[in-house]
Amino acid sequence: MTVDVLTFGCRLNAFESEVIAREAERAGLSDTVVINSCAVTNEAVAQARQSIRRLKRARPGLRIVVTGCAAQTQPEMFAEMAEVDRVVGNDEKMRSEAWRDARAAFDTGFGVGTSEKIAVADIMAVKEMAPHLLDGFKAGLPRVFVQVQNGCDHRCTFCIIPYGRGNSRSVPMGAVVDQVRTLAERGHAEIVLTGVDLTSYGADLPGTPKLGQLTRQILRHVPELKRLRISSIDSIEADRDLLDVIANDERLMPHLHLSLQSGDDLILKRMKRRHSRQDAIEFCAQVRRLRPDIMLGADIIAGFPTETEEMFARSQDLVDECDLTFLHVFPYSPRPGTPAARMPQVAGGDIKERAKRLRTAGEAALRKRLALEIGATREVLIESATQGRTEHFLPVAIAGETAGAVMALAIKSHDGARLTA
Repeated sequence: MTVDVLTFGCRLNAFESEVIAREAERAGLSDTVVINSCAVTNEAVAQARQSIRRLKRARPGLRIVVTGCAAQTQPEMFAEMAEVDRVVGNDEKMRSEAWRDARAAFDTGFGVGTSEKIAVADIMAVKEMAPHLLDGFKAGLPRVFVQVQNGCDHRCTFCIIPYGRGNSRSVPMGAVVDQVRTLAERGHAEIVLTGVDLTSYGADLPGTPKLGQLTRQILRHVPELKRLRISSIDSIEADRDLLDVIANDERLMPHLHLSLQSGDDLILKRMKRRHSRQDAIEFCAQVRRLRPDIMLGADIIAGFPTETEEMFARSQDLVDECDLTFLHVFPYSPRPGTPAARMPQVAGGDIKERAKRLRTAGEAALRKRLALEIGATREVLIESATQGRTEHFLPVAIAGETAGAVMALAIKSHDGARLTA
């Protein structure tokens, strides 16, 4: 074994894990597992720690490096674990020298002390972002990610991520277009633009271009690209160009995932979100007028501090009022150092029960959408021999097709979770 990367959390981490694997192997590391951690919830941090202990028990001689958001925000905690050999910061993990330094430390035996294990700098001091073109993506891989933005300038009261990712910074438009072109020419059918706060794209660049302008430039200058998808967005930041592209270019897939978080105005204020309940409802109605077949998903937090049953009911009602098909439910967990952690907390049992109800509502919404698809013909991106995804990101059970192809398939049925073509 050379280097394996175990990824927790978001799509951006998934992209960065590919960079980590490439750079760590180029540095000559061997018998090493890199834990690319997530800090969004206490559970995510606990899962990383459990994985570290499990790996070390199974293979005592294995070297373990921890990086990612949890490593950035809590480096000492991981360095104090006897199973961990090195802790690498979120900016450092994308740099080849960090992995050369790790190998040098392992080869010389330096770095056994807790403080010596830590290679984590001040993430808030990072001002620029270099593009990373992944030559490690296999030709014909159906879907690949392009990182266009990192960090966040907002300070939602529940969120630790700005302290793990730093302030917002963007990849210049020309570099993004070049990456997309190269990947499309290699045969990748679908490209997903990803970032921490994607709709803040460009605020730090000359001329302050926005995500809509970037999207427009990609579609204009890379005509060979079959499908473009954007990951989670903050609806209040959606710009006019983005809405225009949603309405008028079929190569931008008709699926958006929204960072809504709550359906109650007072909770939204206490979260320090910048939209209201009505803003969310009106945005969903607006994009449906522009693209009637669009499907929407959303992140919603259950049990935010001070949330009453009535407030929670307003969040649950958003599933119907915004006609959400995909729901990503987060049971609230206090993150040390965030303002929300100092607010009056909801009882743990109530949080779990509300999260369960939200997930049940989400499952019902998905089944309803799947039922409406029966009889339709959809352009399905074949992900593997057994599954594909429609333009709307609905999963489709298939049999024996070639991964990477986009095929028009008739939808025959569904099992409550996937379509059958």
